[in-house]
Amino acid sequence: MKVLSAEVVDGRLELPEGAAKEGATLMVLVPDGEETGFHLSAEEQARLRISLAQADRGELSDGLELLDELDR
Repeated sequence: MKVLSAEVVDGRLELPEGAAKEGATLMVLVPDGEETGFHLSAEEQARLRISLAQADRGELSDGLELLDELDR
């Protein structure tokens, strides 16, 4: 999995060349109402990439277990 930015042009998303295979189905998060989206600093982007790589390797934490630990 990877994170990328795209631009809406004439109602279509323009992705960087080679970002996705032709015909691929992508999940797109779109801001609601007055939201303008979000911006990540270079450090935040790096941390996100590291986290995605960990998830790809199966290094995951169960969300419910984490919440249980936080309640203790």
